[in-house]
Amino acid sequence: MFPLRDTQPSYSKPIVTIALIVVNILVFLFEFSMDDYSRNTFIALYGLVPDQFQWTSVLTSMFLHGGWMHVLGNMWFLWIFGDNIEDILGHGKFLVFYLVCGVVAALSQVALNYTSRVPMVGASGAIAGVMGAYMIKFPRARIETLVFIFFFISRIDVPAWAMLIYWFAMQVLSGVGSIGLTQASQGGTAYIAHVGGFLAGIILIRTLGTRERYSRRRDLYW
Repeated sequence: MFPLRDTQPSYSKPIVTIALIVVNILVFLFEFSMDDYSRNTFIALYGLVPDQFQWTSVLTSMFLHGGWMHVLGNMWFLWIFGDNIEDILGHGKFLVFYLVCGVVAALSQVALNYTSRVPMVGASGAIAGVMGAYMIKFPRARIETLVFIFFFISRIDVPAWAMLIYWFAMQVLSGVGSIGLTQASQGGTAYIAHVGGFLAGIILIRTLGTRERYSRRRDLYW
């Protein structure tokens, strides 16, 4: 399933969400402008290499991506789900929330793949946290979704809770299946980071206070 848009309105301008998207795309364009050798060196330096763990790389790796589909897919998910979480947390809290989810996601993956020498890159762990928070705060929102069934493509509206639980279940199953192959494959999608980020988002959104005006309108619409 691939989300196209959600029905949950946002009542403030998503300044941080837009800024994160712009920064991620600009960094990727910088990567894309390099020759292959320079790009690989850049990613090895600023990506998160579990075997050579550095705290600074945990943060810088969130803004690197491995290809056009990687960065565009991540930024699309951030655009759909990020504005609403920023709306209820406020700009400053949302930025902290996003970064903490990304850190937890990265550490989750490193914990199960600590001998890997392959750089981990991408914002998907932090965005998974945003998705986890969205499931908690807006479970009844409708997500217009593309569904691929063999050679057919259908567009349906599904409740946010159903789509996000399905997505999370796929990450858990894929993550469990990849644990035994991690050392041999030395690469691929960081499913455990997705799981860690998603769970971090659920926990953080329950502990961080939301804006008072969100609490008032939640009573109206729920």
